[in-house]
Amino acid sequence: MKKTALIAVLGLSAMLSAASAQQVRVGIAFDAGGKFDKSFNESAWNGAKRAEKDFKILLKDFEPSDPSQVVSGIRSFAQNGFDLTLAIGFANNASVTTVAKENADLAFGLIDDVSEAKNVQSVTFKEHEGSYLVGYIAGLTSSTGVVGFIGGMDIPLIHKFEAGFTAGVKAANPKAKVIAQYVGTTPQAWNDPAKAKEIAGTMKARGTDIVYAAAGASGNGLIDYVKTTQCLKKAQLPKGVTFKSDMFKNVPKSEGYKAKCAGDSRPMFFIGVDSDQTRFGDTDSNSKTLNHGLTSMLKRVDNAVYSIIKSVVDNKFKGGALSLGLKEGGVGYAVSDYNRALLPASVLAKVEAARKSIVSGKVKVPEK
Repeated sequence: MKKTALIAVLGLSAMLSAASAQQVRVGIAFDAGGKFDKSFNESAWNGAKRAEKDFKILLKDFEPSDPSQVVSGIRSFAQNGFDLTLAIGFANNASVTTVAKENADLAFGLIDDVSEAKNVQSVTFKEHEGSYLVGYIAGLTSSTGVVGFIGGMDIPLIHKFEAGFTAGVKAANPKAKVIAQYVGTTPQAWNDPAKAKEIAGTMKARGTDIVYAAAGASGNGLIDYVKTTQCLKKAQLPKGVTFKSDMFKNVPKSEGYKAKCAGDSRPMFFIGVDSDQTRFGDTDSNSKTLNHGLTSMLKRVDNAVYSIIKSVVDNKFKGGALSLGLKEGGVGYAVSDYNRALLPASVLAKVEAARKSIVSGKVKVPEK
């Protein structure tokens, strides 16, 4: 374990002695990609910081430079008597379960998987339901009828994102085509933006104008590619792909876009994941002009983290598993100042109808 990591997780005693005996102490151990990955981990951190402000907790975090360090980080929080230790990401299940069994009197939380330890509150999400809605948006708005999905690590959890997204696209446009590809098969797949950027390029060459990434920090590669490329031109479309609509022709465009995408062209978009990433699609610091972030599939990791912390603060913590979907407000899609012009009322009305059908049970979204 690196010296800096040891200092981060072991040098807590002095800080703890200064804290009030009544102050709830919370430790949070992150997944690959780090707490500022602009996606999954960052959403968890935002929820923890909100709880810190609201409840005046003592909050400390641990970012491993290697996955093997996680168990040591979690164990250090427990050894220092933290009231709650949160493990972010399914890959940290074994680590938090091991330490939780060693410390039956302490509370633990796990985001994105289910622990067998009785003193762990596990929260998972119905990602396929939220992915269905952003897929529905893609199916309604795609200019070419060809959309893409970039997954991070090729595992069943991310297959849920792909399955829901594909089902949503097809529900909105049965003739649409979905191209899917994964960054890799190891944890490094969550932190390889260069590979995701490369995949985005191959997808554009096949006619995709909208690409959804569920790839952690790797998704930043897609965002960068779309912002740099900005559009598809008719002359560059592959054989068999044509422009079928021009929904965004009346959206104000920057001078840079007009120059780069002159002639018969259509804008490219990314769909973000976990947190609202639409702001990252802004190319001219003006939310009123065409933004390249079509929407984001919101996975309310922030709310889950906040809720677990609140349960400890309120002395109402209980171990066990909880799964959050559209009905519970655990997933959704983003509408912000940056993408409002891209999603007219007619589109949002159809998406809301689809959401209600899922919540009512009329539509069952596939998980694989």
